[in-house]
Amino acid sequence: MALMIDLMDETGSLRQQDEELIRGLLRHAAEIEEIHGEAELSVSFVDDEAIREVNRDYRDKDRPTDVISFAMEETVEGEEPVAEPEGMPRMLGDIIISAETAERQAEEYGHSRERELGFLALHGFLHLLGYDHMTEADERKMFGRQDAILDSFGLGRGQDGRP
Repeated sequence: MALMIDLMDETGSLRQQDEELIRGLLRHAAEIEEIHGEAELSVSFVDDEAIREVNRDYRDKDRPTDVISFAMEETVEGEEPVAEPEGMPRMLGDIIISAETAERQAEEYGHSRERELGFLALHGFLHLLGYDHMTEADERKMFGRQDAILDSFGLGRGQDGRP
């Protein structure tokens, strides 16, 4: 399995260790989720204003949020899935994270910046794979999976030296 991650930091706030952590976590999650063959995704770090614009334009919510995902394999009812061309990597989609919101939430939740960045990247990644939290049952499934992956990677609650 080869997961190619195109990571872009439009804020200039990410450190090299942040990028390594996110790449490592997403590759770890891809193994656990049994993503076989070559796959590709992008992760962009933006400010609150940029993610607010995306949230407004694509979700009709005119406010900043922490993470937004655009799954390439997602289909709308009645729509046929797009077949991947032979020999090309599986295109999972795009994850957009507000670095400003991540910083605030880490402080609000009393955990490390690294845990918050990892949490948001993994949350977006699971959305790319079709997980959702629209119903209570789906939410339990998604957040249970998310917690298990974070724990196994060493970023679970309390594993970063804080509560």
